[in-house]
Amino acid sequence: MAEKRDYYEVLGVERNATEEEIKKAYRKKAIQYHPDKNPGDKEAEEKFKEAAEAYDVLSNPDKRARYDRFGHAGMGGAAGGSAGGFSMEDIFSQFGDIFGDAFGGGFGGAFSNFGFGGRSSSRRVPRGSDIRIRVKLGLKDIVHGVEKTVKINKMVQCPDCHGRGAASEADIKTCPDCNGTGMVTRVQKTILGAMQTTSPCPRCNGEGKIVTAPCKKCGGSGLVKQAEEITFKIPAGVQEGMQLTVQGKGNAAKAGGVNGNLLVVIEEEKDPVLERDGNDLIYSLFISVADAINGCEAQIPSVDGMLKIKIEPGTQPGKTLRLRGKGIPDVDGYGTGDLLVVVQVWIPRKISKEEREMVARLGQSDNFKARPSQEERSFFNRIKNMFK
Repeated sequence: MAEKRDYYEVLGVERNATEEEIKKAYRKKAIQYHPDKNPGDKEAEEKFKEAAEAYDVLSNPDKRARYDRFGHAGMGGAAGGSAGGFSMEDIFSQFGDIFGDAFGGGFGGAFSNFGFGGRSSSRRVPRGSDIRIRVKLGLKDIVHGVEKTVKINKMVQCPDCHGRGAASEADIKTCPDCNGTGMVTRVQKTILGAMQTTSPCPRCNGEGKIVTAPCKKCGGSGLVKQAEEITFKIPAGVQEGMQLTVQGKGNAAKAGGVNGNLLVVIEEEKDPVLERDGNDLIYSLFISVADAINGCEAQIPSVDGMLKIKIEPGTQPGKTLRLRGKGIPDVDGYGTGDLLVVVQVWIPRKISKEEREMVARLGQSDNFKARPSQEERSFFNRIKNMFK
């Protein structure tokens, strides 16, 4: 499977290119590989789609920023494959104005010959349906990103008829009702005069062709079910419920249309030790009364192993220590969260007679009789409210 080319390379621009430079570069590529200039050339068609995919990302500031940081993985696309899920109709409807009059008058002229969105034709390119799956991720995969391979049953083009639905090319005829346009026009007389309506041809279901001898393997549908392994990258920082799109990896379409997409819904597996709060991680550290008074060193778990921290003498219950940059990267590239260590002082429920006497003697000390200051009371209240 071929690797996707860098979008800047596709359009032939530098990484610091301006919006206007990107637009001009795309127009040049689109005209070079336009179907009117390259009739029947599949390679030119793929490059035409590839340029549209690159422009779609680089012309959008948010998409471009994500692409600059994460590459194709940040777009939710697979590591390889053909140029995205753009159909010809998508390209002409979204970016057709960029071509100007290079092909004789926009949508109503040359484009309509292909049935890709011309005003005189509403015939659409067939598109396969999307497939939605759920993928469970542990905290380590969320922090670092991960490459996943899944096996799914999907509709693919029939190997016997190559998606035609017919036993041979000779068994495909132009629909006589619509003359191959896929649309029929009816004129009805109303009190307001003659009303013209256009709708998909019921005989050929808008395809413009009819099959006289269906393929025996697929029964004329042009599609068969087949298991396929699909590999894709999940960027770091994803969250529960986030949906990534792997373009072109859904169900195939009949008659060589555009494949649907694979939609990957993220499920987070709860970590037994670390709690997620946005891009921060929270760990509750339990220490003894003696360690809180005297101070100590403690081992703190993180995604990448244990970390050593120092607990200062006199540390109060609820104190939060912040380990910067030890949390989760932001999926849009805006920095990395922190690991917050919340200190909890453990009070033993059962103590011996000797220990009780020792505590009683400590209680006679003026230092242990002291009460927290107003500033300390305010701090304790803020911590308490955080855990309500």
